[in-house]
Amino acid sequence: MILSRLFRLLLAAALFISAHHSFSQSSDQVLAPFKVGTFSSGDNPWVGLVLRDSLIVELNAANQAMEQQGAVPELPMPADMLELIERYEYGLRRRLYEIVNDLVLTDQLDVNRPGFIHDVSDIDTLPPILYPGKIMNAAVNFYTHVNETGTPEEIEASRRDRRENRGAPYLFLKPTRGAIIGDGDAVMLPYGRTQIDWEVELGTVIGTTAKYVSAENAWDHIFGFMVTMDISDRGGRPPGGFQGVDWFVGKGHDTFAPMGPWIVPKEFYGDPMEILRQTLSVGGVQMQEGQAGDMIHSLYELIEYASSLITLYPGDVLNNGTSGGVGMGTAVRGEQRFLQDGEVIEASIDGIGTLRINVEAEQARPEGTGAQLPPNVSYQ
Repeated sequence: MILSRLFRLLLAAALFISAHHSFSQSSDQVLAPFKVGTFSSGDNPWVGLVLRDSLIVELNAANQAMEQQGAVPELPMPADMLELIERYEYGLRRRLYEIVNDLVLTDQLDVNRPGFIHDVSDIDTLPPILYPGKIMNAAVNFYTHVNETGTPEEIEASRRDRRENRGAPYLFLKPTRGAIIGDGDAVMLPYGRTQIDWEVELGTVIGTTAKYVSAENAWDHIFGFMVTMDISDRGGRPPGGFQGVDWFVGKGHDTFAPMGPWIVPKEFYGDPMEILRQTLSVGGVQMQEGQAGDMIHSLYELIEYASSLITLYPGDVLNNGTSGGVGMGTAVRGEQRFLQDGEVIEASIDGIGTLRINVEAEQARPEGTGAQLPPNVSYQ
């Protein structure tokens, strides 16, 4: 009996060591899916792994712990998310898998938790990428977002016409630094502007340089996905002069590009064109729900079109557009409804997470501090 029990213990230990060695050395197997993000527990941001949507692992410290054990060769960790994305397909993915496997196999997530593993509530979650080279947004890329202010007959005709003639995608650029905010931050309502709108979108993070990429090959250039919002000012541009649609006024204000809370590498998410479901609520009331089947141009067609115009680089972000239910629309609620001071926006994508953003009204600037936009002219 004693020998039998001893044999079982030795066999279990051997299997454990074998599994640990196998998984730690494997470049394509991982014991737990993870997400990546940028966090802060003080003044300096750092890159971390997200496990179970509740535990944040300091990447550099976790890697140092493994290296000190002699289990893996030395490999410098990325200084920021852009470097992580650039190196992911060139050896870094393997190391991240090794780190996760080591944490799981040695039970460090539950029992023997080291100091470099934090509860998500104990640290600050920053925008995942500080900062992408460019943010590209698809305009009116969901059929339910086509003509949200017309009569039922006009809306039906507009959407039918769009299905019969999809045309080329329409993309526009948003600013990065200044516009990008992260989970728990605040969208600022510009002083005097009362028609500030919401849009939830899937943010696709480019993983490898792409130029003249076909839709069929677009997947190969994707790193992962995150939740984004395209906050919009529907109040129109100042009167006089050119009076066309002003995308700079409508899309470019500070804080108008929330993103996060983290990025899911594509191997842990799947094909968005099969599984995408994105929702947005304001003050606890759901305003939007969109699915991939409603998209006019697929994510891969957007990448093809964007890369035919400009080179896409690792860390660039391409947002897929939004569904019906935006504030300026009347088709869903029967009336317009815009953001108010003190509200909370929650944008969610199944399989990625929820991005929570506060709403704050900007105070009037002192006289003599420069030109300000006039009150709303009209909505766009």
